[in-house]
Amino acid sequence: MKTCLTLALAAAAIAAETKVLMKDLPPAVQKAVQAQTAGAQIKGLSKETGKGKTVYEIETIVNGKSRDLTLDAAGTVVEIEEQVALDSIPAEAKAAIEKKAAGGRIKTVESVMIVGPAKGSTVVYEAAYAKGGKSHEVQVRADGSDVKD
Repeated sequence: MKTCLTLALAAAAIAAETKVLMKDLPPAVQKAVQAQTAGAQIKGLSKETGKGKTVYEIETIVNGKSRDLTLDAAGTVVEIEEQVALDSIPAEAKAAIEKKAAGGRIKTVESVMIVGPAKGSTVVYEAAYAKGGKSHEVQVRADGSDVKD
């Protein structure tokens, strides 16, 4: 699933995503990747540039579930996206996702922590679901309200 940060970058300018190797990452990003992925299987590394900013996405698997990290060029984590069970999220968020997906099938649910220097962190919940033969996504806050980009 695309994350809030990725969507924001794509909306502002077409984000150019390229696959990269660990050796191609800036030293600070390499160090952060090594620290953040201890015990994880790295599935992919990519670099995205949009709206004059470059971020690095690290796709991992931890205990059989996806966990993706987005880091800025200094190696600071700006977003953590983790696959979670629907029953593990706040009741209001779960109800909002189930309402949107009513009559369909929920495929995945992710907890997305967006880290901001001034605001601290914000957690939203993303769900991918199939309904009417089409794939859909929904993002909600813990209180069940829709996330507006």
